[in-house]
Amino acid sequence: MKKIALHWQVIIALIIGIIYSVIAVQQGWVQFTADYIAPFGTIFINVLKLIAVPMVLFSIISGISSLKNIRQLGRVGVKTLSIYLATTITAILIGLLFVNIIKPGNFPSDASRLEKRVEYELWRSEHPNVPQLDDVHEISKPENAQLVASVRNRLSIQEMDETTADKLAKAMAEKKRGPLDKIVDIFPSNIFDALLSANMLQVIFFSIFFGVILMQIGKKDRKPVAKLVNGLNEVFIGMINAVIKIMPFFVFALMAGSLVASAGKDLAKLQEQLVFLMNYSWVLIVALVAVAFGLYPLLIHLFAKGMKFGTFIKGMSEAQLTAFSTSSSMATLPVTMDCVHDNLKVPKSITSFVLPIGATVNMDGTSLYQAVAVVALAQFHMIDLDFTQQMVIVLTATLASIGAAAVPSAGLVLMIVVLESVGLNPAWIAIILPVDRILDMCRTVVNVTGDATVCTIIANGENMLDYHSEKKYINSLFIIQPNFNHYYKMSLVEVKSLRLEFYLH
Repeated sequence: MKKIALHWQVIIALIIGIIYSVIAVQQGWVQFTADYIAPFGTIFINVLKLIAVPMVLFSIISGISSLKNIRQLGRVGVKTLSIYLATTITAILIGLLFVNIIKPGNFPSDASRLEKRVEYELWRSEHPNVPQLDDVHEISKPENAQLVASVRNRLSIQEMDETTADKLAKAMAEKKRGPLDKIVDIFPSNIFDALLSANMLQVIFFSIFFGVILMQIGKKDRKPVAKLVNGLNEVFIGMINAVIKIMPFFVFALMAGSLVASAGKDLAKLQEQLVFLMNYSWVLIVALVAVAFGLYPLLIHLFAKGMKFGTFIKGMSEAQLTAFSTSSSMATLPVTMDCVHDNLKVPKSITSFVLPIGATVNMDGTSLYQAVAVVALAQFHMIDLDFTQQMVIVLTATLASIGAAAVPSAGLVLMIVVLESVGLNPAWIAIILPVDRILDMCRTVVNVTGDATVCTIIANGENMLDYHSEKKYINSLFIIQPNFNHYYKMSLVEVKSLRLEFYLH
């Protein structure tokens, strides 16, 4: 019997996890799931993070040391940051295009939106330093007096939920930081503290610094260090390969545990998590799809000619499914590096440098989500943001994404910063909390796909994309061998053998 491909195993695990969560809520297995199933999902994420941090350290050093010279490193670094910045801004603009055309915040009834508008104006009246975005004053109209009194009374007794309060506290701490604090944070005072806290910007800086200096010392002294680093890097690659083999089981546990915990004993809430297509959610998903299957294919077509996007997506499927299940670019990083190197034929010298940086500074999906969510929330509160205010969103969302924690729901904290940048109530994040988890899965897929796209483009620009040369050689065999269908049905061992034949040839 033919073995089921790993990506299909993961998809099946996701579906079984969803089915189980529905049954668990109906049958009252919430506590059982929390005690005996969800922990395996936590173990999965912890193991991936365990591998990711040292893997970033050793892979970047290994990648830099394998480059020809400092000039090549500088060229690759500038290209990487420039393309990452360009794709992020483009993704945000695509999101704004969809949210301004469809206007998901206008879908609720006028009565509901008027109540939200009154809430906003009452909040603004309590914060005189918040800029006035328009000249509308619904709370001063006599016909709204009863509504205003009702809303004011409700707000006075309403308590903020713990999750929202926690996000606001983190955002306030971020707001108090100085303008250059993010730059200061890049430079670690202790590399071991950076590794323990998984501060990826600091780890990346140390890795680049170490790798550059390693390139400068004598060949005799460099060789044993480089050999040790390369060996350690291979060990962590072996660790991720071992984890991948049992990934479907962990994915099931992660999906089931997450959904059951979100739903609790309320089945309707669970259904809302799974099929939510109201307001901004479906617009966000459409925008994310447009980026993943519109922008990225275009970039692959223009700047990585010879590679079909179907080949690209197939090669990235395992990483995308891992990203969907973990909602963490950093936890997915080891799988992403494995897929880009093994399936897309990007050399390790490129993947080990470009992808870790991407997992830290390139958040196309997250930045798009922030822009769409902020504009949709403003529409829901009967606020029309003008062009200048939306450009502020573009700038703030781009800057906020740099160095953001590549972990689940980190985008919520950053969105508070974006909301405040245009004078909106940061507590509005509570409105989208019920669906944030499933949407976080979707935007993480876009983040990871964007990283791989840029990595492929960089490799192609450096004439280091092995896919092209292998393809040409295999195609040449088709002319000699009449039974060319054989090559499409090769096993992995046969493909590797053919690849070896190519390099020897």
